Amino acid sequence: MRRKIFLLVWLACFMAGHGFAEEKLVYKLNIKQEITRATWRQTQQAFAAADSLGAGLFLIHMNTYGGTVLDADSIRTRILQSEIPVVVFVDNNAASAGALISIACDSIYMRPGGSIGAATVVNQTGTPMPDKYQSYMRSTMRATAEAHGRDTLVTGADTLINWRRDPRIAEAMVDPAVAIPGIIDTGKVLTFTPEEAMKHGYCEGVAENVEEVLRKTGFENARIEEYKPSFIERIIGFLVHPVVSGLLIMAIVGGIYFEMQSPGIGFPLGVAILGAILYFAPLYLEGLAENWEILLFIAGLILLAVEIFVLPGFGVAGILGISLVFLGLVLSLLHNVRFNFEGVNLWKAGIAVTTVFTGVTAGLGLALWLGDRLFSARKGPLGKLALQTVQEVSQGYVSIDNALLTLIGKTGTAQTVLRPSGKVVIGDEVYDAVTAGEFIDKGSAIVVTRVEATQLYVEASEAT
Repeated sequence: MRRKIFLLVWLACFMAGHGFAEEKLVYKLNIKQEITRATWRQTQQAFAAADSLGAGLFLIHMNTYGGTVLDADSIRTRILQSEIPVVVFVDNNAASAGALISIACDSIYMRPGGSIGAATVVNQTGTPMPDKYQSYMRSTMRATAEAHGRDTLVTGADTLINWRRDPRIAEAMVDPAVAIPGIIDTGKVLTFTPEEAMKHGYCEGVAENVEEVLRKTGFENARIEEYKPSFIERIIGFLVHPVVSGLLIMAIVGGIYFEMQSPGIGFPLGVAILGAILYFAPLYLEGLAENWEILLFIAGLILLAVEIFVLPGFGVAGILGISLVFLGLVLSLLHNVRFNFEGVNLWKAGIAVTTVFTGVTAGLGLALWLGDRLFSARKGPLGKLALQTVQEVSQGYVSIDNALLTLIGKTGTAQTVLRPSGKVVIGDEVYDAVTAGEFIDKGSAIVVTRVEATQLYVEASEAT
């Protein structure tokens, strides 16, 4: 028995000394591009894989100038909820949305010469957004820094709070109005070098590469599993980019417009349908577009078709159709679950509305501009497809049945009361008719005075 115990102990020591002990696993995610909805999708998949493999460390290899705040906020929330320690290696840049994600991580390591900060919210042209957007970003950055805890020291009547990551510094990375003595003055947005970040608690160390980061975190001999997006993932990531989504909306609007300008059903309608498929399909796969949201969009298109081809003028069906199309496009961009909108705030809704409104407006404007050049009889290459001539009445063209014109001056009987519209009998035929405003009793004699747009106008007659 003692010999067996000795052999077991010896075997355990031998295996541990030769690397047969339980292997450490690090799961690595690269964020080296603009942060978009695709980045958020890939982050979800990476964390799911890390959890299933039992990884001991989640490593983010980052080099980004930022991206959409909405997706960065989703990523930082997932990091804060992770049971696996998360470390970020800033391999040069962690600007704007990248700074928000980095601050959410448990540890930050930076490459010499790198930087972190400059998280002011800007639009696509680089212009700072209004203060309500900056206020949201300030609070998000502050809350992220506070999530890493604090030490409270009570000395007599005073209570001293020592934050691991000072929330004021996080705010100063967003708002140039925030001043911190000895760190940043007003009028400047805070950006840290590695040495400055280490000094103020926003960096745990400097490293030249991933291997050095792993050595400093105690995972020097760990096996690294790296997330690699599939070809389909890259296609989806491309299609759900806000700029591409806007272009697809432009294609939908432009296709519908050009289809209305040309006879029959042809290429423009195909462009609009393809644009709608490419817009909704990746969003559906992303879990953003619900079935009922797509049905809203389709219902809106049907109402628009009814308004254009069935009902005269432009009324309730057209207005409702436009509203449903717009609503379907907007809702498909939101992170709601069925009819639950608890996770959707005004910031996210505003971004969705702005994306769709910009796409629709640009699409309509581009369609009008191209329409003038493509279908112009004088200079448009497709001018022969559009009706250019005017059919004048003086040349014998009329928009009504010629048989109705022969009724002018004929007499008949009011089949119903005309108040002022109703039905009249002329000869053996029943016609819809209207008076100029007078009421005519049932059975009274009438005479046709004129015909306009297929409408008979009558007045009372003394004939019996």
